Amino acid sequence: MIFNDKIDFMGPDFLLETNAARRLYHDHAAPMPICDYHSHLSPVEIADNRRFDNLTELWLDGDHYKWRAMRFTGIDERRITGDAEPRERFQAWAESVPDCLGNPLYHWTHLELRFPLGIENTLLSPTTAEEIWTRSRQRLATPKLHAQGILDSFQVRTVCTTDDPCDDLDAHRRHAENGSRLALLPTFRPDAVLKIEQAGYADYLTALEAASGVAIRRYDDLLAALHQRLDYFAANGCCLSDHSLEKPTFVAPPSSAALDRILDRRRRSESLSKEESTGFTTALLLWLGRQYAERGWVMQLHLGAARSVSRRGLAEIGANSGFDAIGDVVYGESLAMILDALDQQRALPRTVLYNLNPRDNEMLASLAGSFPSDGIPGKVQFGAAWWFNDQRDGIERQLTTQMQFGLLRHFVGMLTDSRSLLSFSRHDYFRRIFCNMLGQQMARGELPNDIDRIGQLVRAVCYDNVQRYLFER
Repeated sequence: MIFNDKIDFMGPDFLLETNAARRLYHDHAAPMPICDYHSHLSPVEIADNRRFDNLTELWLDGDHYKWRAMRFTGIDERRITGDAEPRERFQAWAESVPDCLGNPLYHWTHLELRFPLGIENTLLSPTTAEEIWTRSRQRLATPKLHAQGILDSFQVRTVCTTDDPCDDLDAHRRHAENGSRLALLPTFRPDAVLKIEQAGYADYLTALEAASGVAIRRYDDLLAALHQRLDYFAANGCCLSDHSLEKPTFVAPPSSAALDRILDRRRRSESLSKEESTGFTTALLLWLGRQYAERGWVMQLHLGAARSVSRRGLAEIGANSGFDAIGDVVYGESLAMILDALDQQRALPRTVLYNLNPRDNEMLASLAGSFPSDGIPGKVQFGAAWWFNDQRDGIERQLTTQMQFGLLRHFVGMLTDSRSLLSFSRHDYFRRIFCNMLGQQMARGELPNDIDRIGQLVRAVCYDNVQRYLFER
């Protein structure tokens, strides 16, 4: 029996299964720049143009995707997030990579090695680890692979970081003063003030007082402090907010007197009833939504994560360390009520909805289409495949739902949601999957066999739409 073994592993046409897909990708998707409108990158590393000594610093620090994979393979925690030397931690990842076959991490790892590190035709494994460690350190020493050089190599034009209202945004200011063509923009993430039931809330209010210069004693004082921070963020280029809503809930907002009492009790670290905390969060979220609408900002809602399900992992290592899961919650009715309450006041900002449980795709996409606005194409967006969904079938499911329940032509496209500068290869991964889907539909006669027409759609989703959505007022 003769086997066809001529298809190269992750060659130039990786994931591109038709001639139309290849033309769409190479001629239309690949040349487009990147606007990454949601990330967890460090603005300090970008502003300071950090030089990374090794792949552990650049690749493994803060990457809970890789940490989860290493734990799956039985690597001890000392070599993942512990006190092991950088070279030993990298070896632990190299030992894990061969076990990642079939996991998107295997593809992402080798996409990132090939570009921008330029390490091709070498699969990462325990036996190649030393070679890749040495070659990558040599290349990381060159200015082209310092932080800003990495971003430039990916043609990144805009990066939106995720920032607490108390942040001073010093790195964003310093970067703007340097005259870089890269726009480094903050994103207003007020989770710590919305989640009034969380431990340490009184301490957070003290920090917010210091940042805003407003003494917080009553609910109106809290709004004044947040108003100051919103203005401050706007002055530093902010045009987005972001919220993590594990389970959106909606109740009629309490009276001003009741909100004062609730806030006072939390200032004294007293516990609240579920109704009280939900009422407070609803009132504050609606106030924030109106503020975003007044400023022309985009509101992002990340929905349905089950965070830190391992209490031992949270206690020993901390949050955002790979101990999260897909939540099993029902929230469609409450989310609709939140959006409707703002819409009734004509104060619903442009909004992007992200779901972690893929069963919610159709619900969220249909909800997004229920709140249109004159002159704003795709005002409420069914957002990109997020977190556990940002692999091939998750991206294909999200795009299919987008096509069938909305208008793909106005979709704002992919983002990294990452803490690693190398993760911009995920935009390339998305673009290949996207072009392959369109190419397959063209081959089946479901789309016109018109490369120029479909190419315009590709360029819009890869870059043009998000630029319009964020920056056109």
